[in-house]
Amino acid sequence: MWVVIIALTTNCAKRGTPTGGAKDTIPPVLLDANPKQGTTNFKNKSIRLTFDEFVKLKDIQKQLIVSPPLTLFPDIVPQGVPSKYFDIKISDTLKENTTYVFNFGQSVTDNNEGNPLPFFKYVFSTGSYIDSLSVRGRISDALEQKPDNFVTVMLYELNESYSDSVVFKERPLYVTNTLDSLRDFEISNVKAGKYLLRALKDKNSNYLYDQKSDKIAFWEEPISVPSDSVYELKLFKEINNYKAIRPSQVASNRIQFGYEGTLAGIEINPISPLPPDFKYAITKEPKKDTLNFWYSPVDVDSLLFTVGKEQKIDTFTVKLKKLKKDSLQIANTQSSSLSLKIPFSLSSNIPLVATDISKMKIFDKDTLSVPFDVTLKDDNRKLQFNFKVEPSQVYRLQMLPEALTDFYGVSSDTLQYTLRTKSLSDYGTIKLKLSNAKVFPIIVQITNEKGEVQDEIYAESFQSEFLFEYLDPAKYFIRIIEDVNNNRVWDTGNYLEKLQPERVLYYPTVVTVRANWVYEETFTLQ
Repeated sequence: MWVVIIALTTNCAKRGTPTGGAKDTIPPVLLDANPKQGTTNFKNKSIRLTFDEFVKLKDIQKQLIVSPPLTLFPDIVPQGVPSKYFDIKISDTLKENTTYVFNFGQSVTDNNEGNPLPFFKYVFSTGSYIDSLSVRGRISDALEQKPDNFVTVMLYELNESYSDSVVFKERPLYVTNTLDSLRDFEISNVKAGKYLLRALKDKNSNYLYDQKSDKIAFWEEPISVPSDSVYELKLFKEINNYKAIRPSQVASNRIQFGYEGTLAGIEINPISPLPPDFKYAITKEPKKDTLNFWYSPVDVDSLLFTVGKEQKIDTFTVKLKKLKKDSLQIANTQSSSLSLKIPFSLSSNIPLVATDISKMKIFDKDTLSVPFDVTLKDDNRKLQFNFKVEPSQVYRLQMLPEALTDFYGVSSDTLQYTLRTKSLSDYGTIKLKLSNAKVFPIIVQITNEKGEVQDEIYAESFQSEFLFEYLDPAKYFIRIIEDVNNNRVWDTGNYLEKLQPERVLYYPTVVTVRANWVYEETFTLQ
């Protein structure tokens, strides 16, 4: 194997000059504003802005941010046609003694080349002076490398009616937006005082926090203005508060129970009068917030259930219909190549209740029998085969009829699978060394370009070297999760409990892994 030491480098590129004549790169210039820019004691209901050339408004509904927010979006005309001016018509009642900022982002562009007038603002005050202080900071994502675009950053005035729930009920006093390209933010024209600093990926664009759809970020303590501080806000998606969804029958002898929030602690109990031989099983639907309730045939028109978690208990009635039965289906959960580190497994759409290993055989490419055992996992819907997997091998798995039996007593038919492993030279390796690692336990993860975890190592106590073998040639990212609560998974934050998400650190460069190469990387933690 070749060994490669990767060093961080910086590449510079020069911008070429296009041929065919000079291109207009000059943005429009504001010639006149009526009322004038920076007007105090503002009482108008309309504003006219005039430019030195024909302009068009691009994506004005997203780009225009008004601070403080208006209940009614201002009417701006003309739109869709070039003009040397446009009018802003205000329908809202403006607050007294308040500085208003109309931030147009990059919506004002010239008609010919589309050159934007970047971050053009029109400012006025309904009072006797213009507030001139500002709050600056940076947006990042708690888990992903890049934050969302169009993130709304908000200030709420700290007063006697303050509570953390203000983000659910009231619009902020000041607001800005990162638009489609920025991570840094600045809320300008702020008056001196104390504020709550919050940010939202506001899916509904209503300046209110919706836990189901929005990401949120918060600074733990009130901030004071003026201040030279630069605030780092980490966006995270909260786990929804628990809620039971009305169940429905989806197949003969199977009912689905949806829920919001976490699975832990949910209890489903049938409370209808039932025969002594009635049996049931509960499994989680993969990748969904749904539980399957499998039950033996019963001659009733409906079933009554309680669904509870902690102190909250709901009662539901499910009317039963004649539906098609689920039929046993066994599927290979892995790709065409058998992994050298992840045990081979089969998935079942119905919980399995029995396995007969005497009706299963594994042979290698020399037709030699391979010793193995099996384990049922994931609510008895995953059958894992445990055996020593060698590189450059071909395995044949044979399963005779009745090797598997499902919850309804139905047995499997003959099943056969051919499993191939790659040679060691088909894989690459990452040797990772941590420098300045002080916080443990940690989870060290290798992800692909989609952010999907390809491998991970958990370190409960100090460990400086980590070996990731059998990596397919591809581009990978390295990240470290500080596992504060020792549960071996990344935990998001909780806004009302003022709990920030667990810290995630990304290695600054992508690692391009080639076959039969070893990459030695040093990650210096900050």
